[in-house]
Amino acid sequence: MWIRLSIATTEYQPFSDLLRVHGIIDEAKFDVGLHHTHVVEVRDEVELSATAAFSPADYDLLRQSEKASQQVNIALAMVETDEIVLFYITPRGLKEGATWTMRGGGKRGDIRQSSGIAATFRANVIKAVRASLSESTPLLFCGPGHAREALLNDFKASGDTRLIKSIATSMAGRAGANELLREGLAGDLLSEYAITKETTLLDEAWKRLSTNGAVAYGQQDLVRAMEEGAIETLLITAELLRTPDELIGGVQWSTWVEGLSDIGAELVQCSPDHDAGQELVGMGGAIALLRYAL
Repeated sequence: MWIRLSIATTEYQPFSDLLRVHGIIDEAKFDVGLHHTHVVEVRDEVELSATAAFSPADYDLLRQSEKASQQVNIALAMVETDEIVLFYITPRGLKEGATWTMRGGGKRGDIRQSSGIAATFRANVIKAVRASLSESTPLLFCGPGHAREALLNDFKASGDTRLIKSIATSMAGRAGANELLREGLAGDLLSEYAITKETTLLDEAWKRLSTNGAVAYGQQDLVRAMEEGAIETLLITAELLRTPDELIGGVQWSTWVEGLSDIGAELVQCSPDHDAGQELVGMGGAIALLRYAL
């Protein structure tokens, strides 16, 4: 059965496969004219039409989404001696999952007893991780020290055959997860993921801000940078770009960014579903890496 819905709003829950579309029913066998919420799931057949043409930025984001649909989610275990935190890396986001904490051993007490407690702790974590992940999900073990290698060895000994990689980071927890993305420590495994590019570029923007370097944010400086042709890369949240009430230089953002192609600048639409993206939201939603300091 088909219905035709005049869309008013949409709601997408990050890290899910569900899109809720709210609107008024234009065509259907019943309830025409009533408000309706339709849930769109993966592989549902839909037709989308618009009164205005899609912008180049819209097409770019659609192409990114198509590419991301071919990329797998990756599990990331940040390992310390007495705590292990599991994250999920998607092409455009970072989600924290389960946390396991060792109680009653590991850092003090009799060495033999502590070793036994640590081994039991790792065994319990391995059992839980294998139960929560599909057999095809790649798994990264990261963190400082030797705890991750001990967990890696035990994991391989359990007979697991998935792609597993151990990567040293200087920090553990969420800070270590961001270090992995920011520094590109996973190599080719994550090099094509949008989250890696966004995190790296935004980190460069924060560095330039701290040194009064070639960077601009705030509408006045961004407009000036555009007029001078100084913008090399504009980083903007996809939501801000599509909010009609938000203006820059008296025009909508979607119209303003069309000028980037005239000066040979790159547009990067950032997701808010990772920490660097949230920092961008806090900065007003847009920042530009410049060819030179203003």
